[in-house]
Amino acid sequence: MKWSELSIHTSEEAVDAISNILHEAGASGVVIEDSQDFEKQRGQQYGEIYALDREDFPQYGVIVKAYLPVSSFLAETVEEIKLAINNLVNFDINLGANKVSVSEIDEQDWSTAWKQYYHPVKISNRFTIVPTWEDYERVESDELMIELDPGMAFGTGTHPTTVMSLQALEKHVQPGMYVTDVGTGSGVLAIGAAMLGADHVHALDLDPVAVKAAIENIELNNVSANINVVEGDLLDTVKEPADIVVANILAEIIMTFTDDAYTVVKPGGLFITSGIIEAKKEDVKQSLTNAGFIIDEVMMMEDWVTIVSRKPE
Repeated sequence: MKWSELSIHTSEEAVDAISNILHEAGASGVVIEDSQDFEKQRGQQYGEIYALDREDFPQYGVIVKAYLPVSSFLAETVEEIKLAINNLVNFDINLGANKVSVSEIDEQDWSTAWKQYYHPVKISNRFTIVPTWEDYERVESDELMIELDPGMAFGTGTHPTTVMSLQALEKHVQPGMYVTDVGTGSGVLAIGAAMLGADHVHALDLDPVAVKAAIENIELNNVSANINVVEGDLLDTVKEPADIVVANILAEIIMTFTDDAYTVVKPGGLFITSGIIEAKKEDVKQSLTNAGFIIDEVMMMEDWVTIVSRKPE
């Protein structure tokens, strides 16, 4: 089978939204080549493992690549993707260069080439993200390993918004808690919450492809007994109050349901919001405080923000 490589040169701000568009168009995964990844200084606080080559990265901005099977409908699909990307300006998202190119690639090349970008990464005191094909042994006795296969998921689990969300969960999840994961994607946050001892995790996503991916990753990590995954729009499927609600999605979407989140979170409970670009930080904080939440912590990594807010008791 022939595959078409769709390459979008864009900004870091637009990566998550464009990745979602590509998944909705039928891509089973994306490769992200960020110019800043090669230049940034990497500390050894969590013993990260990287193998980077300057030739693999653009001179500026970010290149998002997805792979679609060559078919008679490919041209129409590409045009729909371009239109959806251009519509992101309506959400005040900077598209950067916004250049789209298409090339053909052999199936064998696609099935293995992307794996060179993905290695085990220790992202917090306890969590390490491990690709399924890598051999990795725990360094610490209490280390928690989340296995992911990006071929069936929405990312590697190492994007700053995911990293900060997992770090916040690590700090606040206690055994026996009820956690709700809004926009679960690959299921990585739900998996992390369950590994930390949450008695029940309600994970939901609007995209049926995400639901399938999350279920597969949850089974891979042997935490199915503690996680329920459903297809649903934001908090529509939520029937139980939660000790923690976590949402790693776009800032614009977060601000549409802060009032609903306040209703769902138990008194004294937390609303962890991520996927927020720095330019939207104050808007999201205002939306949270307007709903009644108290801001406990604002975390920042690169140009991304995670906010931990609390419902008063």
